Amino acid sequence: MVDAPAPTTSARQDARVLDEADPLAEHRAAFVPAEGVVAYLDGNSLGRPLRATAERLQSFIAGEWGTRLIRSWDDRWFELPLTLGDRLGSVVLGAAPGQTVVADSTTVLLYKLIRAAVDATTSAGGAAGRDELVIDAGNFPTDRFVIEGIAAERGLRVRWIDADPVHGVAAHQLGEVVHEQTALVVLSQVDYRSGALLDVEELTAIAHQAGALVLWDLCHSAGAVPIELDEWGVDLAVGCSYKYLGGGPGAPAFAYVAARHQDRLLQPIQGWMGAADVFAMADAYQPAVGMRRFLSGTPPIVGMLPLEDSLTLIESAGVDAIRAKSVALTAFAISWADEHLAGSGVRVMTPRDPARRGGHVTLGHPSFREITPLLWAQGVIPDFRHPDGLRIGVAPLSSGFAELELGLIRIAEAVHRWTASRGSTTPGGRPS
Repeated sequence: MVDAPAPTTSARQDARVLDEADPLAEHRAAFVPAEGVVAYLDGNSLGRPLRATAERLQSFIAGEWGTRLIRSWDDRWFELPLTLGDRLGSVVLGAAPGQTVVADSTTVLLYKLIRAAVDATTSAGGAAGRDELVIDAGNFPTDRFVIEGIAAERGLRVRWIDADPVHGVAAHQLGEVVHEQTALVVLSQVDYRSGALLDVEELTAIAHQAGALVLWDLCHSAGAVPIELDEWGVDLAVGCSYKYLGGGPGAPAFAYVAARHQDRLLQPIQGWMGAADVFAMADAYQPAVGMRRFLSGTPPIVGMLPLEDSLTLIESAGVDAIRAKSVALTAFAISWADEHLAGSGVRVMTPRDPARRGGHVTLGHPSFREITPLLWAQGVIPDFRHPDGLRIGVAPLSSGFAELELGLIRIAEAVHRWTASRGSTTPGGRPS
């Protein structure tokens, strides 16, 4: 085995000392242990399950479902997409009640809200009024694909922002493309590749100055960074619940629509759960008042249960404390990479300013596609993003500093083996 470079003098605190001083350390015991995993570095893709959720699901089968049966729709289930949405809004999103709903997947909710916004700000086919959509070329594929599909459906133009791959969309870049023809801007608060954290309030204000609406994708930020949707004047937002929110694989997403827009937005997937009188079985669709109008089909009740447990934990820990630990973990990862990996050609592809950095760190190296499955086989679980990025996703409530350091050591060893097997040092070791 090729050893990682010996530590040199560093201002970085020892990982064990940081774990001992961690005010959130007690919460790690709340998660189900992962047998064979020594370093889970993919909490920004899929959060670990809570022990409480395992108990909750058993209780649900015996009680709400098994005993109450269909009566639970009247007891609780019918309103759960809205009540859980309000709780999510209060604990994580900075949203007053009546503006958030939990339902569907991220892709479906993006389609619903983008189409609703487009139809409210353009005439049929975009023949008059606002007829342009704005999105950055590096945004998550789903966001881009949905935008392109709706543009094709409605005869609209897409204006692309070519943003810096590390730092993301800059204010001046958005200001250069939004104008009187812009219907909607779609941006991600945290870049899924680099972890760049955008200034939601500033960019929203720029779009509003041009008369455009803005939809924010919160998938890589909700539960990891503070969010104040109401205070920032956000129009629309969508996010998933299976990353930092711990909802589990395939857990339903959430949608936020500011109260000032709800009455004029008509979502395109008209289903019975979004009707004004759900059980009237009416001949024609009449949308409900408020956030219920953004529902379509029967809500995924079982998929909402883990999110309830996770919100309890997040509320107990506090979003500000979670953010403080996230900053410390990502700073540790960047410092460690500078000290031990830069000489092997590994570059940091994440903003170094913590105010501009979300909850994960991305490292770049030509070996990462090859070594990622080898790391997984060792119980070290980061994830790879094309073309050469390795994401280190540390979830503050379930991750520790010693675990993070062990994962980084294994990554360093794998890079050194890869480099040695080729008989040369990879060029380009200067950090970004």
